[in-house]
Amino acid sequence: MVDGHFMGPGMAWPELLSAARQSATEGVSDADARLLLLFPTLGDALLPDDAAAALTPALAALTLIEEPAEVARMLLENQGQWAPARWRLADGVWINDGGHSYRNPSNAFALPEGRLLEISSALQGGS
Repeated sequence: MVDGHFMGPGMAWPELLSAARQSATEGVSDADARLLLLFPTLGDALLPDDAAAALTPALAALTLIEEPAEVARMLLENQGQWAPARWRLADGVWINDGGHSYRNPSNAFALPEGRLLEISSALQGGS
């Protein structure tokens, strides 16, 4: 469940992995914990074949789930409350086609291009 609002998705799969794996100077330092905490922001129609293999160790390390690989596959098949979006790179900015996403420039409520560039840079480990 995502409380507060229904806007999203917020991240593509490569961004989710990158953000989870960035070193932390404060806050949650464990990459597996960050991956699971950020997972609800995911909405990506084009997941790589090895996505479940990347999610499974986090579930195994931080939950008591008996079949983490099966749960990882299920989570990836049923991402969040939005339909999985198609992401693409446009002028250095990751955007999507999600009808409720701030990162879809076609939406009237989309974030400005400068802000989208900052988000893309941050989620890819940039400054």
